[in-house]
Amino acid sequence: MGSTVNRAWRSCCTMWASCGLSWPAQDIDILGTLRITSELMCFSVHHIRRYKCCRKIKDTVQKLASDHKDIHSSVSRVGKAIDRNFDSEICGVVSDAVWDSREKQQQTLQMAILEHLYQQGMLSVAEELCQESTLNVDLDFKQPFLELNRILEALHEQDLGPALEWAVSHRQRLLELNSSLEFKLHRLQFIRLLAGGPEKQLEALSYARHFQPFAHVHQREIQVMMGSLVYLQLGLEKSPYCHLLDNSHWAEICETFTRDACSLLGLSVESPLSVSFASGCVALPVLMNIKAVMEQRQCSGVWSHKDELPIEIELGMKCWYHSVFACPILRQQTSDSNPPIKLICGHVISRDALNKLINGGKLKCPYCPMEQNPADGKRIIF
Repeated sequence: MGSTVNRAWRSCCTMWASCGLSWPAQDIDILGTLRITSELMCFSVHHIRRYKCCRKIKDTVQKLASDHKDIHSSVSRVGKAIDRNFDSEICGVVSDAVWDSREKQQQTLQMAILEHLYQQGMLSVAEELCQESTLNVDLDFKQPFLELNRILEALHEQDLGPALEWAVSHRQRLLELNSSLEFKLHRLQFIRLLAGGPEKQLEALSYARHFQPFAHVHQREIQVMMGSLVYLQLGLEKSPYCHLLDNSHWAEICETFTRDACSLLGLSVESPLSVSFASGCVALPVLMNIKAVMEQRQCSGVWSHKDELPIEIELGMKCWYHSVFACPILRQQTSDSNPPIKLICGHVISRDALNKLINGGKLKCPYCPMEQNPADGKRIIF
């Protein structure tokens, strides 16, 4: 037994030494110190566990420090990239003399933000802005947005009543726009009745009378809806007409209403502020480069008009809102002061190009040999 204890004691001392601690490793008297040995062994095991725990914590802290170093390096590179690619003097791209006064600029910007907030349905934020900026906004400006958002909120809750009431009251003007909004609203109401099952069949048939004014334009769609009644007893969701129950019809009606209502009320479908911001993000780098070239060549006076840019900037199809004509002779975009002119032969040039091509009171088309009287040219409005 004594040798067994001594071996255990030497093993304990070896483990103790592996932890960087010193302890007498000689054999001990079994009869006098057996109890002490047992207590010391328990203490050693507890200390070793604590040592391993501390080592694990230390390794974890070192790993976190290493990971933080990598993250800090990445964040630092982002900051340097921002400093390298963004110019803090953006306002210097255009001279202040080109635009209106600073007060006028501030008022225009505030009105653009206000219109954006109203158009996005953030009415409480818009009212707070009015109070803090002391903008005087009359009810006539707010009313179209208030009505638009009220009807859209009802549509999002699948309530067609306000939208149908609005469409009926504006029926004539919607027809002038070739709008199918009222028909689509009636169709969606009919589909809601179909979704009610056989119990709503008679009500659906009665409601179908609303389609009569639209039969000559939407005949095929009306026939599809009438055909779906055959499967009403069996369940429309398992029939060839199950697409009528698709929830995408609600998203479509919201888009249709927004587009047609904005067109009717003289509003843009997209917020002018968001469109201007997106266009500015595309155009600003180009304008920065032009500014640098102008400063190098000392020709800063080239750009002096606020209604045009020094070069043409491609913004993409999304920002095309009206037709644009560039004169093939002078390679300049036409304007109100320099409109496009159609010659008798059918070719179109700008008025400035026409005036430069006049020789002896006659004009020879630059694309064909036809001679003509300059006064016979007609202005084109796109």
